[in-house]
Amino acid sequence: MPVDKSPRGSTRKSARKSGKHSGQKAPLPQVKGSLGHGRAQHGRRAGARDRRSRLDQLEGRNPVFEALNRNRRRVLQILVDERARPVGKLESILELARKRGVEVTSTSRPELDSMAVGGVHNGVIALAEPLPAWTVSSRLHYLEERGLEPLFIAVDEAQYEQNLGAILRSALGAGASALVVPTARSRGCSPVVQRIAMGAAEEVPLIREGISSSLAHLKRRGLRIIGAARGGRPPWEADLTGPLVLVLGGEDKGLSATLRRRCEELVGIPLLGDLSSLNVGVSAGVLLFERVRQMSLPSGELHPAAHHVPSG
Repeated sequence: MPVDKSPRGSTRKSARKSGKHSGQKAPLPQVKGSLGHGRAQHGRRAGARDRRSRLDQLEGRNPVFEALNRNRRRVLQILVDERARPVGKLESILELARKRGVEVTSTSRPELDSMAVGGVHNGVIALAEPLPAWTVSSRLHYLEERGLEPLFIAVDEAQYEQNLGAILRSALGAGASALVVPTARSRGCSPVVQRIAMGAAEEVPLIREGISSSLAHLKRRGLRIIGAARGGRPPWEADLTGPLVLVLGGEDKGLSATLRRRCEELVGIPLLGDLSSLNVGVSAGVLLFERVRQMSLPSGELHPAAHHVPSG
């Protein structure tokens, strides 16, 4: 697909050319030398900044491709490094953009660098509609309506965006329903989170709610609450099947005493080396795929050690 190589600052011209495909209206005609025009232009610029602040910024070829390919929300504009060769993943992005009627604008590398929040963009940045906003209650209702078994992951004090992105990616691979993080002590679905998640953010909702109240609500709705904590029994000795919430603590403090009391059972991943704990993203992956393993076992062979009573 040909890329618009308009000079910097000519986004309006690009939008005017592609307006009939994207549904955007052409800008109002400008009247030079008019004080009223200057005020109107300033107002339009302020309005454009305000609209952009409400959009989701995707940084990097993989998250942009995944958003276009999964088509869960509208991608409104894609900015591409003017020196990038349209091959490989970029070629796929441009082809999908053409099919979806998305405006593609060529710009300089320094301009992309100045826009990037996460620092890594690989020559591609896109602006998209925000992901759908979910609550624990609305997500559970959605699953119940479709007869889907709920699997929630709750992570307290997840400050590192790379960990959240990694958990989302594992969550999608393990069939999880949602990732719940606290409103005040965790990151949202930032450009870095979405880049690390490799498309999983498009499928697995990241819900920001109070963890303790969310667990109480999910328990009332019949989900078992399993916490990950040092000293808990090995996960392969616990029943991780059925409607479930896996609860993990913060990166530094682990599972708090309050959250421990919310859990019906604690599981811990045995460590053989001289290590105090695993990264929370790694721990989440281990527990999620232990559940996948248990779910794949024939009926009657599930977690036999969970029912073993030691003699003596």
